[in-house]
Amino acid sequence: MKLLSLIFFTCLVLSCSGTKSVVNNTKKPTPKPTPKTEGNGSVANSNTEVIKITDALHVPDSNEEIEIIEKPILNAEENVPEVFNHNILNNLLKAYVSEAGNVSYKDLKKNHKLLLSYIEQLGKNIPNNAWSKEEKLAYWINAYNAMTIDLILRHYPVKSIKDIKNPWQQRYWKLGEKWYNLDEIEHDILRKMNEPRIHFAIVCASYSCPKLQNEAFNASNLEAQLTNATNEFLSDPERNTISVNNLELSKIFQWFAKDFKQNGSLIDFLNRYSKVEISQNAKKRFKDYSWDLNE
Repeated sequence: MKLLSLIFFTCLVLSCSGTKSVVNNTKKPTPKPTPKTEGNGSVANSNTEVIKITDALHVPDSNEEIEIIEKPILNAEENVPEVFNHNILNNLLKAYVSEAGNVSYKDLKKNHKLLLSYIEQLGKNIPNNAWSKEEKLAYWINAYNAMTIDLILRHYPVKSIKDIKNPWQQRYWKLGEKWYNLDEIEHDILRKMNEPRIHFAIVCASYSCPKLQNEAFNASNLEAQLTNATNEFLSDPERNTISVNNLELSKIFQWFAKDFKQNGSLIDFLNRYSKVEISQNAKKRFKDYSWDLNE
């Protein structure tokens, strides 16, 4: 009887010991981390960095007026450039440029610092060989227009860009390691990209120029934007008067005639975008050019 009791007690001890071992060796489930949220309630992603930009229409006076956005991080291993964000310029143009292309420089001057911040971003993100042609064109067209507006604001009020001494030679803007003027961007960069429609996209702040579009150019929609700017310029009777046999054209077509003859004659170019089928024998003359400020 004592022997049976001893065997039972030994089995009971071994059973309890095994159970305790199982309990002690069981891993507790690791709790899932709580996603990190930002001030606007969005969830931060490991593939993004959070940056702060000001409202595109004014300089904020407090942190409450700062918007937080997510921006893709550059993959250093692939050395792929970011697609440049032209939203600041786009919002400024929408706010201060009318459908007709008139600029409210007086009001825009109140937000001059914001325009300068956009130009500063241009300087830190200059295109390289990895950028597509469309990205480069959009960058340099927007750079030219933003810098022209900046030039006017630096000297405003003025009645004409020509009231400014050597306006197209002024070097106010550093992009990358170089200080640029407007002439260099137009003649040494944009004109060499073999896209004659840039002449209807870059604007010299004057009445007879093509109208300043009230949106920034962007790579994804560039073809449509350039075509629209060309169509609008050609169909504007204040800038061009076109009929089958008679042409009264902007002097832009005289000054940059070589650019419009890359794939045929000037009339061949015009016929691609004109609503009128122009005769190859049409008579041409060039209108007077008004340098009055486009406001």
